[in-house]
Amino acid sequence: MELSHDGDTMHDQSNDPHGMPYVLVPGGWHGGWNFRPITDRLRARGETVCELTLSGVGERNHIPAGMVNLNTHIEDVVRVFEQEDLRDAVLCGHSYAGMVITGVADRICERIARIIYIDAYVPANGDSCFTLTTPAFQQAFLDGAQSDGWGVVPPTGLDPRATPHPIASFLQAISLSGRQNQVPRRHYVYLSRWNGTPFTSVYERLRHETQWQVHELPTGHNVMDEAPDDLVAILLNEMSPLEGAGSASHSALAHGRDRVAPSGSRAKGRGSVSPGRRS
Repeated sequence: MELSHDGDTMHDQSNDPHGMPYVLVPGGWHGGWNFRPITDRLRARGETVCELTLSGVGERNHIPAGMVNLNTHIEDVVRVFEQEDLRDAVLCGHSYAGMVITGVADRICERIARIIYIDAYVPANGDSCFTLTTPAFQQAFLDGAQSDGWGVVPPTGLDPRATPHPIASFLQAISLSGRQNQVPRRHYVYLSRWNGTPFTSVYERLRHETQWQVHELPTGHNVMDEAPDDLVAILLNEMSPLEGAGSASHSALAHGRDRVAPSGSRAKGRGSVSPGRRS
């Protein structure tokens, strides 16, 4: 976990994302480094950023997978909020981490000003990542855990730093009281060019709900590498939803504006999980 305070104070500005602490939670198999293109851009703008790595994954894979479940990951994030005394935060989760940030919001909704799901699961009480995903990913989770029964090996094509992910966190049902719905501002970022995405139905549902702001970016699942500038614009609330039915917005990419990949970024599309491409 990396935390940077680029300023003297954290501002209490619930309607202005500038000055708020950003908490970034990666998806399955990844560490906080997966958000590095976003972290670098936010810090260059003077923002406070915390990029987390969850227990049993990435550089924290020394924690045995058999000791980690969804509740562990929720507790990981809650403890950072409490230890760093983070308030009026922008909480972001990618993919699997939608499960985690929902549980965090249910625990400490009073500390969160905005919650942003980046191509992620949005569970209700009793859901699990396993029950919400597609049959292809369900089989991939089970097949990937055959080696030791505890950790799901990374699918083919992920960043070389990816590590096995505790299967219990995919299988455990989430317990929610409903307090997660008290977060004042909720956003969903749908990445529309990922073949086999399990998130189309989530996007179709949320884009018609007035309490959500829904954005669509025409990229694969690894938007952090493919369109970091567009994602940062959404995080900073600089990309407004379009008016009309629902509250969906489309990025500049959809209108032909070119983006230049940052120096040192990984190859475009890396990290787009395909359960059919496994070693």
